[in-house]
Amino acid sequence: MLKLTRYFKQYTGMLLLAIVLLFGQAMLELNLPNMMSNIVNVGIQKSGIEEVAPKALSPNAYALFTLFMDEEDFVAIQGAYTFYDTLDAGAKTKTDKTFPGAAEAGALVLTAEGEAKTEADGVMGRAGYALVSMLQKMAEDAGTELGASSETAADFDMDMLNQLLPVLAAQPESVFQEAIGTARQTPDTMVTAVSSVLNKALYQQLGADPGAMQTGYIVRTGLVMILLAVILMACAVGATFCFARFGSGVARDLRRDVFARVSAFSNAEMDSFSTSSLITRTTNDVTQVQMLATMGLRMLVFAPIMGTGGVIMALRKSPGMSWILGAAVALLLVVILVLLKFVMPKFKLMQKLLDRLNQVARENLSGIMVVRAFSNQKFQEERFEKANDAYTKNSLFVGRAMVTMMPFMMLIMNFTSLFIIWLGADQVAASAMQVGDIMAFLQYAMHVIMSFLFIAMMFVMVPRASVSAERINEVLRSEPTVKDPESPKTFGGRAKGVVAFNDVSFRYKGAGEDALAGISFTAEPGKTTAFIGATGSGKTTLVNLIPRFYDATGGSVTLDGVDVRQLTQHELRANVGYVPQKGLLFSGTIASNLRYGNENATDTELREAAEIAQATEFIDTMEDGFATAIAQGGTNVSGGQRQRLSIARALVKKPPVYIFDDSFSALDFATDAKLRAALKPYTQDATVLIVAQRVSTIMTAEQIVVLDEGAVVGIGTHRQLLENCQAYREIAESQLSKEELA
Repeated sequence: MLKLTRYFKQYTGMLLLAIVLLFGQAMLELNLPNMMSNIVNVGIQKSGIEEVAPKALSPNAYALFTLFMDEEDFVAIQGAYTFYDTLDAGAKTKTDKTFPGAAEAGALVLTAEGEAKTEADGVMGRAGYALVSMLQKMAEDAGTELGASSETAADFDMDMLNQLLPVLAAQPESVFQEAIGTARQTPDTMVTAVSSVLNKALYQQLGADPGAMQTGYIVRTGLVMILLAVILMACAVGATFCFARFGSGVARDLRRDVFARVSAFSNAEMDSFSTSSLITRTTNDVTQVQMLATMGLRMLVFAPIMGTGGVIMALRKSPGMSWILGAAVALLLVVILVLLKFVMPKFKLMQKLLDRLNQVARENLSGIMVVRAFSNQKFQEERFEKANDAYTKNSLFVGRAMVTMMPFMMLIMNFTSLFIIWLGADQVAASAMQVGDIMAFLQYAMHVIMSFLFIAMMFVMVPRASVSAERINEVLRSEPTVKDPESPKTFGGRAKGVVAFNDVSFRYKGAGEDALAGISFTAEPGKTTAFIGATGSGKTTLVNLIPRFYDATGGSVTLDGVDVRQLTQHELRANVGYVPQKGLLFSGTIASNLRYGNENATDTELREAAEIAQATEFIDTMEDGFATAIAQGGTNVSGGQRQRLSIARALVKKPPVYIFDDSFSALDFATDAKLRAALKPYTQDATVLIVAQRVSTIMTAEQIVVLDEGAVVGIGTHRQLLENCQAYREIAESQLSKEELA
């Protein structure tokens, strides 16, 4: 996979933007549970009163609090509160809005900020808790119950407490010190809970509306959550868009480069890869890489952020329950590792099985006529069924493994939730945690588990994408054996067309012996050079060396005295008109196929070429003529018609060199004779090379090259070879009558 990272560089900006958006999404998701916790803890349980130090309180209440401060706390609180009368107009207006009775009561208003405010929270919180603990002790000693406690958002009667001020002040100093010591050792959660109850009573004493305060807090927090949710959605959509553009761009570039590389392959490279495999690599394999770039990288970035953030936020809420997360993560890792051990080999095998399936399907579809002719449909069905079953079984194994994994993951998730709620209930009962904190901890735990689920999915996606990436890279790193020279020579225009073979030999890759050896001859313009020989004698291989479909392994092939390996492939092939053994047409029209050789050819030139190729006799019978649609591969025309159109396509190009590789084999004798007769004047200034099996096709050639097992056994005219070449005479005698040989 790393070998394809060069394709990521172009989209670095898009990738970085996606990562930033994902980070923003993760931070927002991690904050929402905390805000939900605040709504429960503060908005519902504490009537929206989140502060520890009261914002305002009466002078008597302030005096009551100071009774429960040691000298250090008393000094620290000095200056934190200011009398209402000394406030400026703006502060008074703000105070009156919340506390209508503040002016009448001569209230003290909290004006401390920053560190002073934090210090005031600590002092007033401890003092309030000490006050409540002393009142509870006094009630227990008197055998009565305190009408309010830290557990009931109760109605503290501040007027009654004010009346108790002289009684409290008369208590021994040791009683106060005991209460203050108890407050200092009490967890902050309990101190905060008591403070909210006291503050509610203090605010009511000053005319505040607790219901309005509670509603206001919940609405404000809820609106902030909605805003964050909207921003979170925008980040998620933006990140998805960026990753989609990133993945699509990488896939487009991969397909483009794979196609370009395959287009540059010589026949040697095409022999190394099957057509079905190249199609799979260009489509399915690229899709796997695209999925990883689009979805996999998103999870790869998002999961660690959410997992790490979830652990940190959960530890902040309750370090004591962190072992639950550790146990859940450990179980998840065990499940993932077991899954990888059994599923990874199957993922690596999947693409090869898909190759095989495509190969069987392609062979059957391409050779459907042969299959039917030999009544071998059942055999082909069994071949396909075998390949299909192998792919299906492999896919089912992977699918079942994934399906099995999900219940285990959900089981771990649900048991984790159950343990959190169970242990959290004990924590709430012991006043060590609040209900909202338990809810937030539960959500953070789910974030952590879901992050590991994403990571598990990555372990599934990455191996398959890695296999696909390696298969794509095999194509991209396959260097064509036929390359343009670094300093190419040029004709500076149209070549004359003199083709010469100088002691040429050729051996296929991996072969034990040469397919061609010691080939030497010259083909000149205005003359026809024909090649004949037994099947497998190397005729097609020989002519394939001229346009550099293969490169000679020994000797040289020259065009106008220039070694074809010193020319660019484009210039060389621009001077060659090639008609292959099997006529191949492209989807489009007859005209578009003929213009494949010369896109600027006129209609007159198309008709002239078609007339010479004897193609007008069937084109003119068609309703749309040259505009007749051609199906892919030319399957809607006969073999002979395909061959004639292929010949016409080469004639439209008007090159100085024509190569007809057994291109007349599908023609009847009459059509063959007409075509050759019309072809002679049209190609009078060009070099014509014909590979043929029929002696009648090449009898009039100025030069006939006879091949036998890759070697030249005779060169001359038809008459000369009949007299001097035994191999040619045997071929001629097998095809011609005695009168024709005479």
